[in-house]
Amino acid sequence: MTEELTIKDRVCVVGIGESGYYKRGQSPNSEFELALQAILAACKDAGLDPGKLDGFASYYTERSEPVRIAAALGLEHIGLSNLAWGGGGGGAAAAVGNACAAVVAGYARYIVAYRSLAQGQFGRFGQGLAARSELVTGPLAYTAPFGMMSPAQSLAAMQAQRHMHEFGTRPEHFGAVALASSKHAQRNPRAVMYGRPLTMADYLNSRWIVEPLRLFDCCLETDGAAAVILTSAERARDLAPQPVYVMAAAQGSGYRYAAGALNRPNLVTTNHESIAPALWQMAGIGPQDVQVVQFYENFTPLVLMGLEDYGFCRKGEGGSFVEGGRLEWPDGALPINTSGGNLAEAYTHGFELMNEAVRQLRGTSTCQVPDANICLVAAGPGVAPVSSLILRR
Repeated sequence: MTEELTIKDRVCVVGIGESGYYKRGQSPNSEFELALQAILAACKDAGLDPGKLDGFASYYTERSEPVRIAAALGLEHIGLSNLAWGGGGGGAAAAVGNACAAVVAGYARYIVAYRSLAQGQFGRFGQGLAARSELVTGPLAYTAPFGMMSPAQSLAAMQAQRHMHEFGTRPEHFGAVALASSKHAQRNPRAVMYGRPLTMADYLNSRWIVEPLRLFDCCLETDGAAAVILTSAERARDLAPQPVYVMAAAQGSGYRYAAGALNRPNLVTTNHESIAPALWQMAGIGPQDVQVVQFYENFTPLVLMGLEDYGFCRKGEGGSFVEGGRLEWPDGALPINTSGGNLAEAYTHGFELMNEAVRQLRGTSTCQVPDANICLVAAGPGVAPVSSLILRR
């Protein structure tokens, strides 16, 4: 893979924006209004007239369609309208990567990648499928009829049990991920869990969702939207904030990840092992060069396995790797999800992690990692497809 054929350092994030974040059902605005708020905030952050937007990229089941947004904003032309299929939150980084490819290809000049999600308006992702029988189609037909009806059951519980069996991973290791996200959210007034600190005792005493997952192993159910604006490195120099460069993007899937991601030979990986080598190759760096990580926490055990899959530690060592506050700002060696992430800031299907990555590289995070130069953003462990980004100052 030659550098000339990649997006490396040719595209920049020039604006970030978000709506307010709300507990599920408490948003005063519709999902579409939340999307507009995030996009307009990103334009303001970039110092860009919204009328200059000419491209849109999102993923999964994004309902705030580009043609509606364009009409609401008075746009005269759309050069790109792109959606990454499937994978739930696994498409978060793919949406940004697709936008980067479109900028390099010349399809559009200023592309907004975004996600809006109002679970209070359209239904809960964490709800068991017995109440949503119309969704039991395709791969779900192989799992839901046999009692695996929720994401916690079908994505993470069996994988977590296997990791514990093979490597001696303990509940406290999963709890370390939850505590790190919670600790960071206490410094972030935007976070839904701001003002509600979590202790290990709280974690261990929380109710079961499906063993070995407890309540605080599972992401929030919230309403909100987030957006980033991307353009070429040349055009970025004319805009207001410090540009953040996209070093690499990757998306895809490994072998037999359909049917609830359980019909495969190895249950102690996250599907990120299938794209990590290409990501590091495009960026020309390795995990040792990363100062901060934004890792999609749909469920805490998958974060441990994802850290292994990206090479931050060897397979089976994820539990010991997170001990001793390694993931916590300010003293941890690898701070993770420094705004609170999906577990404690909000669940905009992982897209809030993009915004926090940019804040870290601008030096404006509420848990700012000193001299943060490179940030990994990994989306949607355990699903198919998955995606990831590497951003730099």
